[in-house]
Amino acid sequence: MNIGILGGTFDPFHFGHLAIAEEARQRLSLVQVIFIPAGQPWLKTGREITPAVHRIKMIELAISSKPYFELSTIEIEQRGPSYTVDTLSTLQKKLGVEAKLFLLLGWDSLSELPKWHKPAELVKMCRLIVFARASSNLPDLKALEVFIPRLKESTILLDMKPVNISSTDLRMRAAIGLSLNGLVPDQVERYIKEQGLYRQAY
Repeated sequence: MNIGILGGTFDPFHFGHLAIAEEARQRLSLVQVIFIPAGQPWLKTGREITPAVHRIKMIELAISSKPYFELSTIEIEQRGPSYTVDTLSTLQKKLGVEAKLFLLLGWDSLSELPKWHKPAELVKMCRLIVFARASSNLPDLKALEVFIPRLKESTILLDMKPVNISSTDLRMRAAIGLSLNGLVPDQVERYIKEQGLYRQAY
């Protein structure tokens, strides 16, 4: 049973997230993709993140018609910084030994993997499914293996066309009242407007 895991702040949730999840689901025969919004991501401690209740709601609205997509609030519910290696360990226990975990990442995130908490343990727990980002170059897996043994054999590079949607740009557009049409699902855009999200951010 192949299970995809896609984590992030999802601030806001957009079509790029859906595209990555759908591409991985189809090409790797994933029975499910679990979206895991970060609680207190330790690598982003310098930026104020939209309250979890709103980020959760945006994901719920976006995936409501897709039964093979699921939301997990496992990182939201825990106290303190959230580490992917701990999240995957908890999920594996919950899903059982028959579940094979596939962690979906952007190329830029893979390049930063040596900075993550216990990255050598992480690559033993899952396969890394790495997608292109429009603003990043293909990482040097051989160089990264100096820091993370077995990284290359644990990594699958998918040649999906990069989705050029930036959450930072979306927040800036929302802050000045520009449309998010075509960038986020319609129900997510309505929610952002109704709740006045990001209007005070910039």
